[in-house]
Amino acid sequence: MTGTTILAIDLGKYKCVSCTYDRVTAAAEFRTITTSRAEVERLIRGTSPSVVVIEACTLAGWVSDLCGELGVPVKVANTAAEAWKYKHTKRKTDRDDALRLAQLEALGQLPTVVVPAKRVREWRALIAHRQALVTQRVAAQNRIRAVLVGQGLPAPRGAKAWTAAGLAGIAQFARPLAECEPDDLWRGLLDLALTAYRQADELVAVAEAKLDTIGKADARVRLLDTVPGLGPRTAEAVVAHLDDPTRFRNGRQVGAYGGLVPRQFQSGEDDRRGRITKRGPAVLRKLLVQCAWCMLRYNRWARAVFDRLSRGKARRKQAVVALARRVLVRCWAMLRDNQPWRADPDPAPAATAA
Repeated sequence: MTGTTILAIDLGKYKCVSCTYDRVTAAAEFRTITTSRAEVERLIRGTSPSVVVIEACTLAGWVSDLCGELGVPVKVANTAAEAWKYKHTKRKTDRDDALRLAQLEALGQLPTVVVPAKRVREWRALIAHRQALVTQRVAAQNRIRAVLVGQGLPAPRGAKAWTAAGLAGIAQFARPLAECEPDDLWRGLLDLALTAYRQADELVAVAEAKLDTIGKADARVRLLDTVPGLGPRTAEAVVAHLDDPTRFRNGRQVGAYGGLVPRQFQSGEDDRRGRITKRGPAVLRKLLVQCAWCMLRYNRWARAVFDRLSRGKARRKQAVVALARRVLVRCWAMLRDNQPWRADPDPAPAATAA
């Protein structure tokens, strides 16, 4: 093959469809292979392309690393961009996807995304897994409440209900399911829910212990810990997902990356703003919104921004989302400039009449 060859691969869980595309003649040759590192490496070595083009997906990380090891340039397409969307199409196949990747690259219109290093990807995966475990723990708590309320018993409330003493009080109503009579199965269900809660809680503790070790060794996480009201879980999520702060030109790009900017509908004189785009990492967005609620108690700047945007109590949720975006932008600026948190000065008191 020559320097005009593009190798576009539509990655799949079990099989991949490749398109070997010539920039000059626009000739395309398709091939289907099994999804494995050995097969993809054999494909790349056999075609000797000038560039490899793949979609942004779960498999993109190791494929990008493989191309780096083989010394082949690789581009990862942003499938959420407008140039990639299929509108009013009558057919969409894996071959069509691979061909679209190659054609966009040949035209110089391929929207690309940055692939972080393997260490950063693993860090992000652990953060997301910890969040999934927290969701499982909350689901177990809700099942425990539902079982107790269904029997006319008070539902656990507050943090003390989930301490060792609180769980012991709940466990007095539980019984192994195998020992329950047909009219007492709720005790067995309570026992299962308590077991699920304890297991999820132990796994969350293991994940958080490793995250704490990583965070303490990272100067950027320690820098964000200087923000009043911003905890270690949010700090590590911001550092892991922003990664290199210099890849963003301004705060608007940072807010758009977090999916915290409003959708825009513009046509002629009509220019409307809708709900937030929700693009980008959902885990980061969720933690930022939770952090924004918490910062209202501990951060005077956050409280002042919230009071100004909420207009009393009519727009509390919208104000918190806007505050989350501003927190993300401020964290990005701190990482970019390597400066700790600096609170805004208090406004000067109004002058009194003589």
